[in-house]
Formats: sequence, C-alpha cells, structure tokens
Amino acid sequence: MDHWKYFGITHRNHLVCNPMSSEKLNELVELFALKPGARVLDIACGKAELLLRIAERYDAFGVGVDLSPYEVAEASRRAGSRGLAERVEIVHADGAAYEAPPSSFDLAMCIGATWVWGGYRGTIDALTHLAVPGGLVAIGEPFKLSEPSPEYAAAEPGLVSTLVTHADNVQVGVEAGLTPLYTVVSSQDDWDRYEGLQWLAAENYAIEHPDDPDLPALLERARHQRDLYLRHQRDTLSWAIYLFRGP
Repeated sequence: MDHWKYFGITHRNHLVCNPMSSEKLNELVELFALKPGARVLDIACGKAELLLRIAERYDAFGVGVDLSPYEVAEASRRAGSRGLAERVEIVHADGAAYEAPPSSFDLAMCIGATWVWGGYRGTIDALTHLAVPGGLVAIGEPFKLSEPSPEYAAAEPGLVSTLVTHADNVQVGVEAGLTPLYTVVSSQDDWDRYEGLQWLAAENYAIEHPDDPDLPALLERARHQRDLYLRHQRDTLSWAIYLFRGP
C-alpha cells in the first residue's frame, strides 16, 4: 500500500510523530530561548506540533515541509485552528528539494527523518547551511543501546547498519563544527507509547474500514512492526533529539 497512507493511518492518534513525550518537547521549546519573531524551519514536520508550539511560545515565523499529503493537510488544519496560518507556512514538498537562501533560519530542524538528506551527517550539513551563523540546529536520530542481534540485523539491514551510540551521534556534530548544547532522550515509556499507538490505530482502522482493499497489507505491516519492536528494537534501539549551535 501507499507508504504515506500507511503512515497517516498508523499515526492518526499521535500528537507528535516520534517517540518523545509532550512534556519533554515543551522543555526543549523553552531551552531554544529564541527571540520574538525568530524564523524556524522544520523539515519532515509531520503534523507540525513542535513547530506550532515554537511559534506560539516565541511569536515566531515558521516553515514546515513534509512529503506526506496526509500530514500536510493535518498540519495546515492545525495551524489554522490555532490562529497561526499567517505565521506558519506548511509546504508539501521533498525536504531536500526545498529551496531557501543560506543562513535564513534562527532554528533549523529535522526531527526523525534524516533519510531526507541521505543520513545523519548529510542532515547536519544541510541544516547548518540553512541556519544563520551561530544559529540552532535540532535533529532527531536513533542510536543503539546494545549491539543488534543477527536476527534484527537481517530484518532491518538498512537501519541497523547505520546505528551508532548516543555519544557517537553527538561526536558527529562536533566533527561537523557544531557545539552540542543539549540532548533529549526517549524513555522506554516514550517508545512503548509511540509504537503501541500505531498498533491500536491499525487494528481500529481495520474494524472501521473492513472493505479497504489495502487492509491486508496494512495489518501485515503493522503486526510485523509490532513483533519486530517487541522482539528486537525495544532492547536495542533508542532515540534522541540533538540540539547544536552552529559555527
């Protein structure tokens, strides 16, 4: 089935589409300490909840870019319902293709979609280029808690081959010329909630839409992901938002 349809269905109960609690995101928003009227970019913004919170807190102007038509529609609806449509622009586009002048944003973010620029280091370089000198760069990225089992490596070779430690993720930013400022790390509860809401959404959707021709593919994928998480990811993988200051 269409990837974005799958994502839209399985994340319909999520306020933020990553394994981080609302409370931790609020803490991060406060730590940004932006000036009123700051400009913020969020690549792969999803429902744009983090971007909207930043706009509300700092009277900031934002641009959220996402490739999913489902998430773009929801992000636009949310911006309008909160009176932020004139200050937060939602763009339906590939983040890597989004064109903005260099040094345009006080804060440039990509929270959990570093595949947009081919990986974590590529994302660091792209966001640093878009941020003003000395501006903020925030990136969400997984890291390994322990060495993946051979079974997990065989099940998700693309992901597992890129996993490094939490310390290594910070060091990559240092080597790119950035100053680490803070990290927000997912707890086990954050992960369980993020994954569990996907199982719930998929199973409920199946009851609500029994005639959807994509239903077998949806359930197969969602149940496979559930088992993969419980058997391998839960003890192997974690996730963090890394906050850096640019040079």
